[in-house]
Formats: sequence, C-alpha cells, structure tokens
Amino acid sequence: MSPLDRNPPSLRGQDGEGSVQVHQDADAKIEGAKVFSVYGKGGIGKSTTSSNLSAAFSMLGKRVLQIGCDPKHDSTFTLTGMLQPTVIDILKEVDFHPEELRPEDFVAEGFNGVKCVEAGGPPAGTGCGGYVVGQTVKLLKQHHLLEETDVVIFDVLGDVVCGGFAAPLQHADRALIVTANDFDSIYAMNRIIAAVQAKSKNYKVRLAGCVANRSKDTNEVDRYCDTVGFNRIAHMPDVDAIRRSRLKKKTLFEMDDEEDIVQCRAEYMRLAKLLYDGTEGVAPMPMEDRDIFELLGFD
Repeated sequence: MSPLDRNPPSLRGQDGEGSVQVHQDADAKIEGAKVFSVYGKGGIGKSTTSSNLSAAFSMLGKRVLQIGCDPKHDSTFTLTGMLQPTVIDILKEVDFHPEELRPEDFVAEGFNGVKCVEAGGPPAGTGCGGYVVGQTVKLLKQHHLLEETDVVIFDVLGDVVCGGFAAPLQHADRALIVTANDFDSIYAMNRIIAAVQAKSKNYKVRLAGCVANRSKDTNEVDRYCDTVGFNRIAHMPDVDAIRRSRLKKKTLFEMDDEEDIVQCRAEYMRLAKLLYDGTEGVAPMPMEDRDIFELLGFD
C-alpha cells in the first residue's frame, strides 16, 4: 500500500464548525521565507498570476520558489518552458523512498533563477491533496531547499475549499485571491474568503487582498470588496499579450516590450513589492449565498 492509499491524519473541529482538516507535521513548518498562497476560481488565471508574480519577485532580487498544487502540473511551465514531472510521480518511481532523491530530481530552475516544483496530486477520486502538499514541503526541508529562499508561492488548484487543498494555508503568511469582474468569480472568492477565515483561527495565515484579472473594469469586484471589507490590491487588464505569453510558454518578463506588456509587468512589479514589504492582514466577513446573489445579480 502506497502512502497515497492511507487516510491522512486530521483534526476535527479545530478549523471551523464540523471541519475535517489535514494537519501538517509541525516539522514541515516553513521558516525564514515569506509564504503566499494563490487561490481563485478554476481557469481564472492563478498560474499566470503566480508565475508572473514569481518572476517579479526575482526581478526584485529575491530568491523564489513556486510550488504548483494541481494534478495538471501546469503551474510553472511558463517559467521553465515545459511541463515538469510531479513530486508524487517521482516518489512513485522510487517506491516512496525520498532518501533516494536528489534536489534536481524534483526541482527545476526557471526564469531568472526561480525554483519550480510541481507537487501534483493523487489520481482522480483517490487520496488527498493535502497529503501531497505536506510531502512536498517535507521533501524540500529534508534537502535544505527552503533555507536559501526568500519567497515561496503556492499556486493552488481551483476554487476548492476542502481540507486537503486548503493545506497550503497552514504554511502561508498571506493568501491572495485571483478573481474577475463577474458573478461566478466573485462568488468563488466569497467561499475562499470563508475558508481562509476558518484557517486563520488556528494558523498565522491572513488575507492580503484580491487581484482583478483579465478584466476591463473592476466595478463589481470593488462593490463586493466595499461590502465585505476586502481589498483589491492589483488589476491585470484583459489584454491579448497575456494569452500569447502562455502560448509561447513564457512569462511577461520574457516577451517583447509592447506597450500592454510593459504596463502589465509594471503592475506585477508593484504587486510583488507591496506583498514583500508586507500587507496588513484583512478579515472580511463573507456573505451568505442569497445575499451575494442579491448584491451582484440582475433582475
């Protein structure tokens, strides 16, 4: 039986009413680096945001590690130019004997020295994503790869609020939510806010704010933020250059100096500096489903 087939340890009730949460080993705590977890509705652009943010941190002279937490393992391909194998796949190859692995087996170097790891996940319908995150962090610590890191970014799968994929919040200092100026994205953001608030009762994680992504306007995002006490801290417009950068398997920092690209780079640099300098943790009050529908819905 592989570790993926075992039930992970959990804590009942400590992270919210009726919760069953994966509890990370205390020895796997990340120390020294500033840790950010990026969440948002599926397909909203979390990986694009995470990778360009990692690139921006690196341009500020920071030593950056990005951890993709999605079985699709496509978080870091614009940083490295290719899909990277996952930690779980690599562990399977050595029959889950991590002592047989070397750092270069599961860490790739991407744009401007950004270190890239794809945690992956269990096969569909089996196991727990929280176990995968925990094993990845433990492996990084065992190889002393976090000791010379200034920034860690977790790029987390979809708008999942289960205990497993909330596991990065146990490591993070700040959670960042990527949204768009539409009902579905903001609805997902509302649920993610509730998940982060539950975790913040027992862990140091706090919300930094949200990024309006692929949006011409921000009026609906701003209306929601004003209502619940949240902050929009960046706006990435809906420009074709961002789509083209994904197709070219590059971050915006490797693209030609077109006007749209230069403006987007500047916004990522501003956001990276803001996050690194430290944002005040905010504690918005998520809305009930009916209330958010009334706020953003139309007759």
